[in-house]
Amino acid sequence: QSFFQRFLLWADALDPLLLLKSSNEIKRTRLSIQTNEKTPSEPSQNNQTKQAFLLSLSSVHPDTDKIIPILFRPPAFMPITLPLVIISSVQHQAKHSLFWQFVFHTYTTAFTLINGNGTPKAEEYSLRQKQIFLGFGAISYSACLGALPLTFMNRYTLKSSLMHLIVRKLLPAPLFALTTAFTVAMVRSPEFDNGIEVMDRNGKVVGVSKKAGEKAVMETALSRAVLFGTTFFLPEVLMYCVQRARFVKNPRALGPVRMFLVMSVLAGMLPVSFSMFPQCGEIKRADLEPEILSSTEETEFFYNRGI
Repeated sequence: QSFFQRFLLWADALDPLLLLKSSNEIKRTRLSIQTNEKTPSEPSQNNQTKQAFLLSLSSVHPDTDKIIPILFRPPAFMPITLPLVIISSVQHQAKHSLFWQFVFHTYTTAFTLINGNGTPKAEEYSLRQKQIFLGFGAISYSACLGALPLTFMNRYTLKSSLMHLIVRKLLPAPLFALTTAFTVAMVRSPEFDNGIEVMDRNGKVVGVSKKAGEKAVMETALSRAVLFGTTFFLPEVLMYCVQRARFVKNPRALGPVRMFLVMSVLAGMLPVSFSMFPQCGEIKRADLEPEILSSTEETEFFYNRGI
Protein backbone atom coordinates (compact mmCIF):
# COMPACT_ATOMS: atom_id res chain seq x y z
CA GLN A 1 0.00 0.00 0.00
CA SER A 2 1.04 3.58 -0.61
CA PHE A 3 1.22 6.12 2.21
CA PHE A 4 -2.03 7.71 1.00
CA GLN A 5 -3.85 4.35 1.03
CA ARG A 6 -2.59 3.61 4.53
CA PHE A 7 -3.63 7.10 5.65
CA LEU A 8 -7.21 6.62 4.41
CA LEU A 9 -7.36 3.20 6.04
CA TRP A 10 -6.22 4.50 9.44
CA ALA A 11 -8.48 7.56 9.17
CA ASP A 12 -11.42 5.11 9.10
CA ALA A 13 -9.96 2.67 11.66
CA LEU A 14 -9.43 5.44 14.23
CA ASP A 15 -13.15 6.21 14.43
CA PRO A 16 -13.96 6.35 18.21
CA LEU A 17 -17.39 4.80 17.49
CA LEU A 18 -15.59 1.48 16.90
CA LEU A 19 -14.92 1.40 20.64
CA LEU A 20 -18.62 0.78 21.20
CA LYS A 21 -18.50 -2.65 19.57
CA SER A 22 -18.82 -5.57 21.97
CA SER A 23 -16.34 -8.42 22.30
CA ASN A 24 -18.84 -10.87 20.82
CA GLU A 25 -19.33 -8.65 17.78
CA ILE A 26 -15.57 -8.37 17.31
CA LYS A 27 -15.21 -12.17 17.50
CA ARG A 28 -17.98 -12.63 14.92
CA THR A 29 -16.27 -10.07 12.72
CA ARG A 30 -12.96 -11.88 12.98
CA LEU A 31 -14.64 -15.16 12.06
CA SER A 32 -16.36 -13.59 9.04
CA ILE A 33 -13.02 -12.28 7.77
CA GLN A 34 -11.47 -15.75 8.03
CA THR A 35 -14.48 -17.21 6.18
CA ASN A 36 -14.28 -14.61 3.40
CA GLU A 37 -10.58 -15.38 2.93
CA LYS A 38 -11.53 -18.95 2.00
CA THR A 39 -14.54 -18.16 -0.20
CA PRO A 40 -14.89 -15.38 -2.83
CA SER A 41 -17.03 -12.49 -1.61
CA GLU A 42 -20.12 -11.34 -3.46
CA PRO A 43 -20.05 -7.67 -4.57
CA SER A 44 -22.80 -6.88 -2.06
CA GLN A 45 -20.58 -8.19 0.73
CA ASN A 46 -17.58 -6.02 -0.13
CA ASN A 47 -18.68 -3.13 2.08
CA GLN A 48 -19.44 -5.49 4.97
CA THR A 49 -16.01 -7.07 4.54
CA LYS A 50 -14.37 -3.64 4.61
CA GLN A 51 -16.18 -2.68 7.81
CA ALA A 52 -15.25 -6.03 9.35
CA PHE A 53 -11.61 -5.48 8.44
CA LEU A 54 -11.62 -1.99 9.98
CA LEU A 55 -13.10 -3.32 13.22
CA SER A 56 -10.53 -6.11 13.31
CA LEU A 57 -7.66 -3.70 12.61
CA SER A 58 -8.78 -1.40 15.40
CA SER A 59 -9.58 -4.05 18.00
CA VAL A 60 -7.56 -7.26 17.52
CA HIS A 61 -3.83 -7.82 17.95
CA PRO A 62 -2.51 -9.27 14.66
CA ASP A 63 0.07 -11.56 16.31
CA THR A 64 -1.93 -13.03 19.17
CA ASP A 65 -5.49 -12.74 17.75
CA LYS A 66 -6.58 -11.47 21.17
CA ILE A 67 -8.94 -8.53 21.60
CA ILE A 68 -7.02 -5.44 22.75
CA PRO A 69 -8.25 -3.84 26.02
CA ILE A 70 -10.59 -0.99 25.11
CA LEU A 71 -8.43 1.82 26.56
CA PHE A 72 -5.44 0.74 24.48
CA ARG A 73 -7.10 0.25 21.11
CA PRO A 74 -6.00 2.70 18.38
CA PRO A 75 -9.38 4.56 18.33
CA ALA A 76 -8.95 5.34 22.05
CA PHE A 77 -5.49 6.87 21.59
CA MET A 78 -6.58 10.40 20.66
CA PRO A 79 -9.47 10.79 23.17
CA ILE A 80 -7.10 9.83 26.01
CA THR A 81 -3.91 11.60 24.92
CA LEU A 82 -5.56 14.88 23.86
CA PRO A 83 -6.39 16.14 27.39
CA LEU A 84 -2.99 14.90 28.62
CA VAL A 85 -1.21 16.83 25.87
CA ILE A 86 -3.17 20.01 26.61
CA ILE A 87 -2.66 19.79 30.37
CA SER A 88 1.05 18.98 30.01
CA SER A 89 1.59 21.94 27.70
CA VAL A 90 0.03 24.60 29.98
CA GLN A 91 1.72 23.74 33.27
CA HIS A 92 3.77 26.49 34.91
CA GLN A 93 4.92 24.63 38.02
CA ALA A 94 7.61 21.97 37.71
CA LYS A 95 5.95 19.51 40.14
CA HIS A 96 2.63 19.71 38.29
CA SER A 97 4.40 19.28 34.98
CA LEU A 98 6.26 16.25 36.33
CA PHE A 99 3.02 14.60 37.47
CA TRP A 100 1.10 15.13 34.23
CA GLN A 101 4.02 14.10 32.05
CA PHE A 102 4.37 10.96 34.15
CA VAL A 103 0.68 10.17 33.48
CA PHE A 104 1.12 10.96 29.76
CA HIS A 105 4.17 8.73 29.34
CA THR A 106 2.58 5.95 31.41
CA TYR A 107 -0.35 5.74 29.01
CA THR A 108 1.66 6.04 25.78
CA THR A 109 4.19 3.46 27.02
CA ALA A 110 1.43 0.99 27.95
CA PHE A 111 -0.21 1.59 24.56
CA THR A 112 3.12 0.91 22.83
CA LEU A 113 3.72 -2.29 24.77
CA ILE A 114 0.24 -3.72 24.20
CA ASN A 115 0.26 -2.86 20.47
CA GLY A 116 3.82 -3.97 19.80
CA ASN A 117 4.95 -7.15 18.10
CA GLY A 118 3.68 -10.13 20.07
CA THR A 119 6.25 -12.78 19.14
CA PRO A 120 9.45 -12.19 21.19
CA LYS A 121 10.32 -15.53 22.74
CA ALA A 122 11.78 -15.73 26.24
CA GLU A 123 10.82 -17.10 29.60
CA GLU A 124 7.46 -15.37 30.03
CA TYR A 125 7.98 -14.31 33.65
CA SER A 126 11.43 -12.80 33.04
CA LEU A 127 10.23 -11.07 29.85
CA ARG A 128 7.28 -9.39 31.59
CA GLN A 129 9.47 -8.46 34.53
CA LYS A 130 12.01 -6.88 32.19
CA GLN A 131 9.36 -4.95 30.24
CA ILE A 132 7.81 -3.56 33.43
CA PHE A 133 11.21 -2.53 34.78
CA LEU A 134 12.30 -0.89 31.52
CA GLY A 135 8.93 0.78 31.06
CA PHE A 136 8.87 2.28 34.55
CA GLY A 137 12.46 3.50 34.16
CA ALA A 138 11.73 5.08 30.77
CA ILE A 139 8.54 6.75 32.06
CA SER A 140 10.33 8.21 35.11
CA TYR A 141 13.29 9.44 33.08
CA SER A 142 11.07 11.01 30.40
CA ALA A 143 8.86 12.79 32.94
CA CYS A 144 11.90 14.20 34.80
CA LEU A 145 13.56 15.30 31.57
CA GLY A 146 10.36 17.00 30.42
CA ALA A 147 9.98 18.92 33.70
CA LEU A 148 13.66 19.86 33.92
CA PRO A 149 13.46 23.17 31.96
CA LEU A 150 10.64 24.45 34.21
CA THR A 151 12.56 23.34 37.30
CA PHE A 152 15.64 25.20 36.09
CA MET A 153 13.68 28.35 35.22
CA ASN A 154 11.76 28.44 38.52
CA ARG A 155 14.78 27.61 40.65
CA TYR A 156 16.88 30.42 39.26
CA THR A 157 13.92 32.79 38.78
CA LEU A 158 14.64 33.29 35.10
CA LYS A 159 11.61 35.23 33.96
CA SER A 160 12.94 37.04 30.91
CA SER A 161 10.93 36.95 27.68
CA LEU A 162 13.73 35.04 25.95
CA MET A 163 13.77 32.34 28.63
CA HIS A 164 9.98 32.16 28.51
CA LEU A 165 10.12 31.70 24.73
CA ILE A 166 12.71 28.93 24.96
CA VAL A 167 11.24 26.97 27.88
CA ARG A 168 7.53 27.28 27.14
CA LYS A 169 7.45 27.53 23.34
CA LEU A 170 10.54 25.96 21.78
CA LEU A 171 11.70 23.16 24.09
CA PRO A 172 8.46 21.11 24.56
CA ALA A 173 8.32 19.88 20.95
CA PRO A 174 11.84 18.36 20.72
CA LEU A 175 11.65 17.09 24.31
CA PHE A 176 8.36 15.27 23.77
CA ALA A 177 9.57 13.91 20.42
CA LEU A 178 12.74 12.62 22.08
CA THR A 179 11.10 11.16 25.18
CA THR A 180 8.24 9.42 23.36
CA ALA A 181 10.70 7.81 20.93
CA PHE A 182 12.87 6.81 23.91
CA THR A 183 10.00 5.11 25.74
CA VAL A 184 9.06 3.17 22.60
CA ALA A 185 12.64 1.93 22.16
CA MET A 186 12.98 0.95 25.82
CA VAL A 187 9.68 -0.85 26.37
CA ARG A 188 9.97 -2.75 23.09
CA SER A 189 13.68 -3.53 23.43
CA PRO A 190 12.96 -7.30 23.87
CA GLU A 191 11.97 -7.29 20.21
CA PHE A 192 15.51 -6.58 19.04
CA ASP A 193 17.09 -8.48 21.92
CA ASN A 194 15.16 -11.71 21.23
CA GLY A 195 14.00 -11.13 17.64
CA ILE A 196 10.56 -11.23 16.02
CA GLU A 197 9.02 -13.67 13.57
CA VAL A 198 9.42 -13.00 9.85
CA MET A 199 7.22 -14.55 7.17
CA ASP A 200 7.34 -15.14 3.44
CA ARG A 201 4.69 -13.64 1.17
CA ASN A 202 2.40 -16.63 1.84
CA GLY A 203 2.39 -15.97 5.59
CA LYS A 204 4.64 -18.91 6.49
CA VAL A 205 6.98 -18.15 9.39
CA VAL A 206 10.57 -18.72 8.22
CA GLY A 207 12.48 -17.65 11.31
CA VAL A 208 13.06 -15.17 14.14
CA SER A 209 15.11 -12.10 13.26
CA LYS A 210 16.72 -9.54 15.56
CA LYS A 211 17.33 -7.25 12.60
CA ALA A 212 13.63 -7.22 11.75
CA GLY A 213 12.88 -6.49 15.42
CA GLU A 214 15.28 -3.56 15.42
CA LYS A 215 13.75 -2.20 12.21
CA ALA A 216 10.21 -2.51 13.62
CA VAL A 217 11.09 -0.71 16.87
CA MET A 218 13.05 2.09 15.20
CA GLU A 219 10.27 2.79 12.68
CA THR A 220 7.65 2.93 15.44
CA ALA A 221 9.85 5.18 17.60
CA LEU A 222 10.36 7.57 14.67
CA SER A 223 6.64 7.70 13.89
CA ARG A 224 5.83 8.44 17.55
CA ALA A 225 8.46 11.21 17.66
CA VAL A 226 6.96 12.82 14.56
CA LEU A 227 3.46 12.59 16.03
CA PHE A 228 4.13 14.35 19.33
CA GLY A 229 6.92 16.61 18.08
CA THR A 230 4.54 18.06 15.51
CA THR A 231 1.61 18.15 17.96
CA PHE A 232 3.58 20.35 20.37
CA PHE A 233 5.35 22.49 17.73
CA LEU A 234 2.75 23.30 15.07
CA PRO A 235 0.04 24.75 17.40
CA GLU A 236 2.63 27.17 18.84
CA VAL A 237 3.50 28.36 15.33
CA LEU A 238 -0.17 28.74 14.43
CA MET A 239 -0.92 30.57 17.69
CA TYR A 240 1.91 32.99 16.95
CA CYS A 241 0.39 33.67 13.52
CA VAL A 242 -3.08 34.14 15.04
CA GLN A 243 -1.79 36.61 17.63
CA ARG A 244 0.42 38.42 15.14
CA ALA A 245 -2.45 38.84 12.67
CA ARG A 246 -4.86 39.70 15.51
CA PHE A 247 -7.54 37.29 14.29
CA VAL A 248 -8.74 36.93 17.89
CA LYS A 249 -9.63 40.23 19.55
CA ASN A 250 -10.61 38.90 22.99
CA PRO A 251 -7.59 37.59 24.99
CA ARG A 252 -9.88 35.17 26.84
CA ALA A 253 -10.62 33.41 23.54
CA LEU A 254 -6.95 32.53 23.00
CA GLY A 255 -7.20 29.52 25.32
CA PRO A 256 -10.06 27.81 23.43
CA VAL A 257 -8.39 28.65 20.11
CA ARG A 258 -5.18 26.99 21.26
CA MET A 259 -7.07 23.87 22.42
CA PHE A 260 -8.81 23.69 19.05
CA LEU A 261 -5.46 23.92 17.24
CA VAL A 262 -3.92 21.20 19.40
CA MET A 263 -6.93 18.94 18.80
CA SER A 264 -6.84 19.58 15.04
CA VAL A 265 -3.11 18.91 14.72
CA LEU A 266 -3.28 15.75 16.85
CA ALA A 267 -6.30 14.46 14.90
CA GLY A 268 -4.51 15.06 11.60
CA MET A 269 -1.12 13.74 12.69
CA LEU A 270 -2.38 10.51 14.29
CA PRO A 271 -3.25 8.72 11.01
CA VAL A 272 -0.11 10.26 9.48
CA SER A 273 2.02 8.75 12.25
CA PHE A 274 0.38 5.31 12.01
CA SER A 275 0.75 5.44 8.20
CA MET A 276 4.39 6.50 7.94
CA PHE A 277 5.47 2.86 7.71
CA PRO A 278 3.34 -0.19 6.78
CA GLN A 279 2.08 -2.15 9.78
CA CYS A 280 3.01 -5.26 7.83
CA GLY A 281 6.65 -4.25 7.41
CA GLU A 282 8.96 -5.57 4.70
CA ILE A 283 12.62 -6.51 4.98
CA LYS A 284 14.94 -7.57 2.16
CA ARG A 285 16.82 -10.85 2.04
CA ALA A 286 20.18 -9.10 2.26
CA ASP A 287 19.19 -7.54 5.59
CA LEU A 288 18.39 -10.81 7.39
CA GLU A 289 20.58 -13.18 9.38
CA PRO A 290 22.36 -16.01 7.49
CA GLU A 291 20.64 -18.75 9.51
CA ILE A 292 17.24 -17.60 8.19
CA LEU A 293 18.45 -17.32 4.60
CA SER A 294 19.79 -20.87 4.60
CA SER A 295 16.27 -22.29 5.06
CA THR A 296 14.48 -20.47 2.22
CA GLU A 297 14.96 -19.05 -1.28
CA GLU A 298 12.49 -16.19 -0.82
CA THR A 299 13.77 -12.66 -1.52
CA GLU A 300 11.20 -10.61 0.44
CA PHE A 301 10.08 -11.13 4.02
CA PHE A 302 7.42 -9.52 6.19
CA TYR A 303 6.80 -8.86 9.89
CA ASN A 304 4.30 -7.10 12.15
CA ARG A 305 5.74 -3.66 12.92
CA GLY A 306 3.23 -2.82 15.62
CA ILE A 307 1.94 0.70 16.26
